[in-house]
Parts: sequence; C-alpha cells; structure tokens
Amino acid sequence: MLPAKQSGKVLVKMFRNKYIANLDDLFDVLDTRSRMSVFRRLKPLGYISSFTDASSFYTLQDIAKFDTLGLWFYQDVGFSRAGTLKSTVIDVVHFSEAGKIPTELLNLLRLKVANSLHNTLSGLIKGKDLKRHRLQGLALYTSIDSGIAAKQIAARRKIIISDLQLPTVVSMEVTIGVLVEALRAGKILVAPSTVSARLNAQGMRISVDQVEQIFSQYGLDAEKKTGAQP
Repeated sequence: MLPAKQSGKVLVKMFRNKYIANLDDLFDVLDTRSRMSVFRRLKPLGYISSFTDASSFYTLQDIAKFDTLGLWFYQDVGFSRAGTLKSTVIDVVHFSEAGKIPTELLNLLRLKVANSLHNTLSGLIKGKDLKRHRLQGLALYTSIDSGIAAKQIAARRKIIISDLQLPTVVSMEVTIGVLVEALRAGKILVAPSTVSARLNAQGMRISVDQVEQIFSQYGLDAEKKTGAQP
C-alpha cells in the first residue's frame, strides 16, 4: 500500500488521465486489495460514485462536468449531482416539465439494465418519493407535490396530442439530432425507437416513424455494423 501523500498524487494523476476508474483500477494504482484502504485514500480527494453500473465507477468531483439536469457521462458511465440512482430519478422526474415515462428515463440515464430502473421506480413509489399515473396507456411518473404533478400531467397530455399531429417533414436540426443519436454507439446503429425516446427525453419531439424515415433517407439500417471504431 502506498503512503498517504504518495497515494493522493498517484490517484489525482490517474483520474486526470482516465477521468473514471473502477475498484480494480484503484487496487492496482494503490498497490492494495483492501477496499477500506482504497476509500480511505479517496475520501480526502472528494470522490463521487457512478449512479449507473451498480455504483462501481468513481471520479473526482472537480472532474465531473454536470449538465443542466445535473448529469455527467463518460463512456456511458453516469454520474449525478444528486448522487445515487434513486436520488437522480427523483430529481429528474421532479424537475421535468411533463413527468417521465420509463422509456425516457432508461434512455436519458443510459441505464444498461432495465431491471435496475424498474426496481428503483418500484421502491420510490412504495416509499412515496414519486407518484405513478396511468395516462393513455402510459405509466407516467410525477412529483409527489400535487401542484407540480397536475402541471406535469397536463403537459404530458399536450405532448400525447402533439405526437398524433407531428408533421411528416422534419427540420434539419431534428435530422442532425437523429443521426447523432443513431451513430452514438459507433459500431452498431441505435434502434429507431431508442433514438426517438432519447431525443424526446431531451425535448426534441420526434416519432419512431419519423426516425425510420430519416434512416431510410440516409440508407441506415438499425442493428447493422457501421464499421470499426478508431
């Protein structure tokens, strides 16, 4: 195990180079297999744990560049200003204009295991940290504040109506957004349904049919390889 002073320097250098690290990385750089020793060395540096990947990745607070939702992703590993997945879901739902449906949360938070979100939402409903409503066949999660929830439900109803009236022609801005999301994975094109959900979660209204139209226009086939990443 490296001495405390040397450990701090080594850890800072590693995070400046790699941005994030898992426990094995930390074991290696600190020359120890003790979890307790690792976290004792991390604590003075101001570390945070990921809300994705079962909280198995770590970074330093001054490295994370949080967006307006309080989220920061590096290589699809997510960190949140709120901290845990539960706290993150509460914040995202509470401050959303129209509440959130599971698909939006799954894609916005880039969760790789749908079950983790399902279990989290179930726990939050049981703990009365969120409210769940059935709206046009959708499970809509809203704030526990009745006034905020009423506004979120009203906004969601407008979205549902507008989705039925979306124009068949989309703007260049939306087209570029679709292509960016579709090619985000690099080797495999993201499915149209996933692209639509991600963009809707970001406030860009577009249907699955419109995404498929853009895919067809640019000769893209979802789930097919696009070539090796550099």
